[in-house]
Amino acid sequence: MMMGKSSLLASFLSLLLLLSSCVGENPYKFFTWNVTSGDIWPLGVKQQGILINGQFPGPLIDAVTNDNIIINVYNSLPEPFLISWNGIQQRRNSWEDGVYGTNCPIPPGGNFTYVMQMKDQIGSYFYFPSLAFHKAAGGFGGIRILSRPMIPVPFPPPADDYTLLIGDWFKANHTDLRYLLDSGRDLPFPDGLLINGRGQYGNTFTVEQGKTYRFRISNVGLATALNVRIQGHTMLLVEVEGSHTLQNTYSSFDLHLGQSCSFLVTADQPPMDYLIAVSTRFTSTVLSTTAVFRYSNSGGKSAGPPPGGPTIEIDWSLNQARSIRWNLTASGPRPNPQGSYHYGLVNTTRTIRLANSAPVINGKQRYAVNSVSFIPADTPLKVADFYNIQGVFTLGSIQDSPTYGPGYLQTSVMASNMRDYVEIIFENGEDTVQSWHIDGYSFWVVGLDGGQWTPASRDGYNLRDAVARCTVQVYPKSWSAIYMPLDNVGMWNIRSENWARQYLGQQFYLRVYSPANSWRDENPIPRNALLCGRASGRRTRPL
Repeated sequence: MMMGKSSLLASFLSLLLLLSSCVGENPYKFFTWNVTSGDIWPLGVKQQGILINGQFPGPLIDAVTNDNIIINVYNSLPEPFLISWNGIQQRRNSWEDGVYGTNCPIPPGGNFTYVMQMKDQIGSYFYFPSLAFHKAAGGFGGIRILSRPMIPVPFPPPADDYTLLIGDWFKANHTDLRYLLDSGRDLPFPDGLLINGRGQYGNTFTVEQGKTYRFRISNVGLATALNVRIQGHTMLLVEVEGSHTLQNTYSSFDLHLGQSCSFLVTADQPPMDYLIAVSTRFTSTVLSTTAVFRYSNSGGKSAGPPPGGPTIEIDWSLNQARSIRWNLTASGPRPNPQGSYHYGLVNTTRTIRLANSAPVINGKQRYAVNSVSFIPADTPLKVADFYNIQGVFTLGSIQDSPTYGPGYLQTSVMASNMRDYVEIIFENGEDTVQSWHIDGYSFWVVGLDGGQWTPASRDGYNLRDAVARCTVQVYPKSWSAIYMPLDNVGMWNIRSENWARQYLGQQFYLRVYSPANSWRDENPIPRNALLCGRASGRRTRPL
């Protein structure tokens, strides 16, 4: 039955492609992915990885603003599987978000076709497997969304466009790591760092003298913030998670868990083999790895040992984060300047304060938000909401402010309304750096500072040119504040990007509701939606 639905959907999408070519609609791009397990040796030790079409990391998704991306995913793993799309907003379409709160998993031997539009987006992102700690086995890849041909870009076209997926890595299989977490224990320290799935000197990027190159870098790791630098060269920041930035120059740059950015690097040094260095931040043991930045005429001459980077300095990182500003005059995905929306002049309608914690519940280590440690329901929340299935979740099961009480288990869903304009403060009373991501949205990072947030902290907010992004760090004993217009109806995951913390409960869902119940505000349930749990046996829509 599943394969029959897939064939009918493929025929329907082929018809759409034909029609779009006739009427000039946004292009359709089709992909077929087979997800398998296979042997990989990223740190020289054989382990089981998750491959997409035999690749680790998975294939790069190249798109243009408003492209329709159709990906038919076949799950050849022995357990259920989902892919999520970090930073892709899925406008009006949380049905395609690929997390368990919105989608039934693809069963072993089954398939599901994601139908997404890169609506009004540009920039650098990545995808990853969202279930069962699969991310520790691979299954991730890069996403780059280019501007449409007639939209101005605030820098000349680069000679080439490279994607770097950097992250920490464990030699243990993801099943062993998952067992540790399920047993109530925490993960050990990572064993090493990878660049594009390879260890030390495993990648070479060849450049020609005098030319400028774009490097899109994403931290796809599980546990640690990273610093990146290129020996003998400066990096010109031009984009962060879909926002063109003021073009500041950096000699090294911190990239926290789940974050993405773009640099322009000009090959303006004597021809040699230079090193791209990546190392951990805020860790007592510093891990590092390198790739080669090779001039085509270098003759193999080495520029020497890799450059050192910052290690535990928090103020250095905080000041750098504050230096990342929105380019108010540059176009984004549309021709009008990014700064034409004056986010700081709009009154917020609600303040939400979110405090992370690390409670022990029933004798096991868990992680929580406002004392609530999230547990998945037996039915995806979005599916249960659509069919009005009672007892799956309760709106308001997580409060707007910290309780500072003992932690407890709950399927936590926060209620909100379309067109609210919210202020969210992430409060970190712990000794480790946090990284938070919100699906379905981009938000303005209006403030970051140490100590306890108070209403007086608003006096220091940047209400003019704060960068808009989808993932924000919170330093130890510190807070970060964002402004976010709730203009995207759906069920959206708010989570820690530290993957052990996410797995053990530091996440919840924000239900953005519109009473209009209109296709103008939200797409209907997909015809090919997989149904499971208490929704099993129900109908979606006729094909």
